[in-house]
Amino acid sequence: MLPYLLLLPATAFLCVFFLYPFVLVAIDSISRDGSYGIENYRRMLGHWKFGTAFWNTMLLAAVVVPIQLAMALSMATVVSKLQRGRSAVLYIFAIPLGISDLAAGLIWLSIFEQSGFLNSLLFGLGLVEKPILLLGYQNVWIIFIAIVLAEIWRATAIMMVILVAGMGLIPKEYGEAAEVFGASKWQRFVRVTLPMLKPSLQTALILRVILAFEVFAVVAALGGTQFPVLMSETYNWQFALQERGIAAAYAMVILGVSVAFTILILRLLHVPKGARL
Repeated sequence: MLPYLLLLPATAFLCVFFLYPFVLVAIDSISRDGSYGIENYRRMLGHWKFGTAFWNTMLLAAVVVPIQLAMALSMATVVSKLQRGRSAVLYIFAIPLGISDLAAGLIWLSIFEQSGFLNSLLFGLGLVEKPILLLGYQNVWIIFIAIVLAEIWRATAIMMVILVAGMGLIPKEYGEAAEVFGASKWQRFVRVTLPMLKPSLQTALILRVILAFEVFAVVAALGGTQFPVLMSETYNWQFALQERGIAAAYAMVILGVSVAFTILILRLLHVPKGARL
């Protein structure tokens, strides 16, 4: 009975704080006016903002996650190679982890807003005659770029920390053997480090992709209602429009997309048989 008793606290926690709320949200998504059906999903899909929010979320994840993966791999490699000052560099890289999503959005808002640092710099250099409204509805792509920069700055460290831990578990003998046989640094990285880093890559990608689909505070700070995403629409339907059923339908869509991409990542990275779904 000991293994089951040890698992009991975690199981109870998951049931109370995940399974039970999930069941309630799933029921809310199919119930309306005392009856059950797909009316909430029909209204959600028929709303003009759904398509925009969905593709904005997909585009944001498609741009941010690959850039963060490349940067995290580079940063983790640099940290792993250091002989001195490794802890200091790791702490510096990980500083954004201690900043909340909203705080990160406000920091970048102070850069891109009309009276922000970027406009002050451009005006000081004589490149503009007066401050430019960069985050206006006419400049949706600038809003998108600002959100991408804020997300990359804020969340790359999450992946880096996981990859640093993974690189620390790779025996040095493998790289030394490859070097003896004439492999270049790039060949050792591609043929030795990356294959052995797959479990860490899998964890980092799954975590980051799920968080990318749930992005909200940074978008709210920089784009407001001008750049809708799935999470902001969920919030809007729940609190502004008081449509709990449609908000629940949005939540189920986010969950479904997250699960689909999680399974895709598990399959693409060819995880060991014992760890597959």
